[in-house]
Amino acid sequence: MVTKSLKNKKPRTVGELKKAKYPALSVKAEMRKNLIEKIRRNADFFPGIIGYEETVIPQLENAILSGQDVIFLGERGQAKTRMIRSLIHLLDEEIPVLAGCEINDNPFHPICKSCQEKIQTLGDKAEITWLGRQQRYAEKLATPDVTIADLIGEVDPIKVAEGRYLSDELTIHYGLIPRTNRGIFAINELPDLGEKIQVGLFNIMEERDVQVRGYKIRLPLDVYVVASANPEDYTSRGRIITPLKDRYGSEIRTHYPRSLKDEIEIMEQEKTSFDDDGAFATFVPPYFKELVAEITSLARKSPEINQRSGVSVRVSISNYENMISNALRRAIRVGEKEVVPRVSDLPYLVASTSGKIEFETVEEDRNQSLIEKLIDKAVLNTFNRYFQVQQFDAFLSRFKTGWSIEVSERMKSSEYQRRTQEASPHTAEMRGLLEALKKLNCDQSAAQVASGLEFILEGLYLHHRLNKEKLAAKSAYRA
Repeated sequence: MVTKSLKNKKPRTVGELKKAKYPALSVKAEMRKNLIEKIRRNADFFPGIIGYEETVIPQLENAILSGQDVIFLGERGQAKTRMIRSLIHLLDEEIPVLAGCEINDNPFHPICKSCQEKIQTLGDKAEITWLGRQQRYAEKLATPDVTIADLIGEVDPIKVAEGRYLSDELTIHYGLIPRTNRGIFAINELPDLGEKIQVGLFNIMEERDVQVRGYKIRLPLDVYVVASANPEDYTSRGRIITPLKDRYGSEIRTHYPRSLKDEIEIMEQEKTSFDDDGAFATFVPPYFKELVAEITSLARKSPEINQRSGVSVRVSISNYENMISNALRRAIRVGEKEVVPRVSDLPYLVASTSGKIEFETVEEDRNQSLIEKLIDKAVLNTFNRYFQVQQFDAFLSRFKTGWSIEVSERMKSSEYQRRTQEASPHTAEMRGLLEALKKLNCDQSAAQVASGLEFILEGLYLHHRLNKEKLAAKSAYRA
């Protein structure tokens, strides 16, 4: 625990730090201490992470309590990077480092030569500064062109030109990992890192020594190393060498949301918001949120989509945004203030879906047809969760008299409401429809009625109880 004097006045020298009895902990011990405290207080230290409460997070907590480095293994769009970046919440708010040190040396146990010489010369008068938790995190996207110089260091020719010997440790320009000493270093897409570079990594993680241009230095860094990777059977560009995998204490498998509820919660959390959103009354019925999540769920099971590549949650998020945007575009065009999506908005989801999934075939027309089939199946599955088709027998009987309904993503909501009020709402034909709209939470306004009515009509069409005739910019449902 930090003493009261340390809280009231930050020490500025090594001597003042000693008097304050500052507890110098390793990064792993510091994270462990803070995790224990958060678990005791039941605090959430992974904000925005949904669906991992009973799977990924317990495994990560175990790894941190064990002081193990971690590698997250999973397909794209499974919050691996967000999980890694959330680890900074387990670091102290700030820690003391020797002033001017390139690698954040511990004032009590410096490891670089310049800081060791400074302590020998100045002793307790050596100055310290305080480093915030955000500055103690660094990450690197692994690519084949990453070098040892990028990660660990390189001989600085300027320092050599100034007269230093190559064998002098002070000639080294430190790379990312040493500069993250006493912090968290993350490597994304680890298999893309060259195998020779991976060898340099496991030396840092275990043996704590490295070679720079043939000059071997002892570098006992205090770094928590975490990485992310796609499954090796998908990432054909490279692999994680076995000795490096062996040095990661835990390999944690991530996954996609396992329920529509989790997928919907992520969609709502991640969708882009704008300052002018309040100018319109946006209402997305619950069944429509389920429908969008269902499209992604079906894509993850489709044999015609490459499952090794994965179907990211970003598909759901982008589709959700596009669906609301098309409803907004309609509201602006027809002069309405309420924004409610309709089934006739769904064709616009092809644009936000096609670029995020990898098809087994390369035929563009066929792939668009596959997305349209996914949307139809999602509508049908969602309809079946809410209704039995037999309950609309009375409503369907009205179509047998020659009655029909036209729908369009450009049609005013009042036109839909007018069509539902053509017959007395107390007749059996319309009473069943109105009860169904109420079940969908779509009975409070004209825009909601339009949304619910289109959904019911499309569900009946997909059950082959109605015909659907596609006209210019509109569709007509008939017996």
